[in-house]
Amino acid sequence: MKKIYLFLLLISSSVVIYAQKNKVNLLVGTYTNSCNSRGIYVYEFDTNNAQIRLKKSSDSIVSPSYLALSNDEKFIYAVNENGKQSTVSSLSFDAVSGKPSLLNSVSSKGDDPCYIINDDSNVIVANYSGGNISVFGKKEDGSLTDAKQVIQHYGKGVKVQQQKPHVHMVYFSPDKKYVLSNDLGTDKVYVYNYNPTAIADVLSLKDSVSVKAGSGPRHLTFSKNGKFVYLLQELDGSLTTFSYADGKLTKINETSILAKDYKGTFSSADIHISPNGKFLYASNRGDANNITIFKISGKGKLRSKGQVSTLGKGPRNFVIDPTGKFLLVAHQYTNDIVIFKINKKRGTLTDTKKRIDLCSPVCLVFAK
Repeated sequence: MKKIYLFLLLISSSVVIYAQKNKVNLLVGTYTNSCNSRGIYVYEFDTNNAQIRLKKSSDSIVSPSYLALSNDEKFIYAVNENGKQSTVSSLSFDAVSGKPSLLNSVSSKGDDPCYIINDDSNVIVANYSGGNISVFGKKEDGSLTDAKQVIQHYGKGVKVQQQKPHVHMVYFSPDKKYVLSNDLGTDKVYVYNYNPTAIADVLSLKDSVSVKAGSGPRHLTFSKNGKFVYLLQELDGSLTTFSYADGKLTKINETSILAKDYKGTFSSADIHISPNGKFLYASNRGDANNITIFKISGKGKLRSKGQVSTLGKGPRNFVIDPTGKFLLVAHQYTNDIVIFKINKKRGTLTDTKKRIDLCSPVCLVFAK
């Protein structure tokens, strides 16, 4: 009888541990100026069945529109997109309870920051309206120093939206030797050498690559093997493939995320590759409000598999869960997050009918 009891206890313990392993934290950044939002929300997400449970939210902070989680998951770093009053914030993070607690905020040194990355030494921010990049150091308690470097971009493009620089992204290369930066205003991708321990010159320009005039580079992502970079352009819907080696980008192909017969307005937004490296997804706003799916074949080539409606308006950002089973889309204007099931073999998306209703979600980040 005792052996049976111990066996049942072992089985039940295994079930509990398995269930816990399937549950990960999902962090959501929002705009707070269009509806009622406290800023950052933390959900428990079950990677088995996409069940969601709200854990905690931040105390009210202004428009934390993009977030980054520290490697040890003890801190959240957020841009506070608020025109000339824009800041960058650090928050301590209790992964168990889900509670973010503000540590400090410093000036972003540029208007309307829109992207943020971090490593153990620094936090790096893209300031869209400011047209510049700001670098902040980390203190021992996770809080931020004042900016220790600000890099201003110069120039303009050919379209109305390109009257000045608009830095839209900063992104580490896989080996962390470089930081790539997309400038929508100047139709360029900049590559910076990255020296994390430097006191002042953390970033130094290595190279820049011009793309098609008027295309407006927005977001990029690396292939799983790090040999290719896929660049999404906001203003013309183009998707450019580069070969990549040691900080050098070489264009090898270009396609579009638009359907051939598409006539409506559009505004390309976000781009991600499935964890198995087989499929690329890119979101589009305007009248389109869809995600284009590409099959990634040999030598980084892309083959379009068509478009799927995101079932909402303004798919600013989306994320794929760590297991690659689900794709979540944040709709800025319909105030919800729609959850799709991914077919890992075909890359197709199916609506799970599961939703998170939330004011103006614009950034989704999964913990490891």
